Amino acid sequence: MATAESADHGHEEHPKFLAHHFDTPAQQFDSAKLGMWVFVATEILMFGGLFVAYLLFKSQEPQMFLEAHHRLNREMGAANTVVLLFSSLTAALAVRSSQLGKRKQTSALLVVTILCALVFLVVKYFEYTHKFHDGLLPGRFFTAHLPEHAHNGHVLPQRAHMFFALYFMMTGLHGVHVILGISILTWVLIRNQRGEFSPEYFTAVEIGALYWHLVDLVWIYLFPLLYLVG
Repeated sequence: MATAESADHGHEEHPKFLAHHFDTPAQQFDSAKLGMWVFVATEILMFGGLFVAYLLFKSQEPQMFLEAHHRLNREMGAANTVVLLFSSLTAALAVRSSQLGKRKQTSALLVVTILCALVFLVVKYFEYTHKFHDGLLPGRFFTAHLPEHAHNGHVLPQRAHMFFALYFMMTGLHGVHVILGISILTWVLIRNQRGEFSPEYFTAVEIGALYWHLVDLVWIYLFPLLYLVG
């Protein structure tokens, strides 16, 4: 009888959400958050390499890069910036509501964040479609130097394909991260709907939001670099 009571007591001290290799929920949370920060650091290093490549190529042909960046749609870029900033806010609020045990509010905020991500992709789709139509593509697919693709009577030099190669690589990679973010937040939303989170356990919500902040942060640098500075 005493053995059974001890087993029951041990089970109560080890919550269902606590993995067996952790002693306390706090230890599990700190480990998960540290792991996510390490992942974020590696992602920043990856995008940092692309930023360096962009700056190196731009330093070689600054005038060409300046002309090419004028062909980007600043309004669409600015709209997507506002959308991502708002989604970052709703993601942070979702974490706070989860900490307070407000399951319905957490779900609503996660849904808004996911919808903002979808809006970002829709805007990016129309922006990409415009580039395809105007021949603003990388490598041998670049045709914006031809007279039929003149913009306000001007055509771009053929070497401008370098700018758009970097543009599609950087924004395309960022778009992949947006899609991954949608998948992660949807997974968190489903778990929240099942009632898996509480003021004692909200690790997945915070980790998912942290990843989404990374997506937002990268775009905050991409937008001025590509659309404003050139």
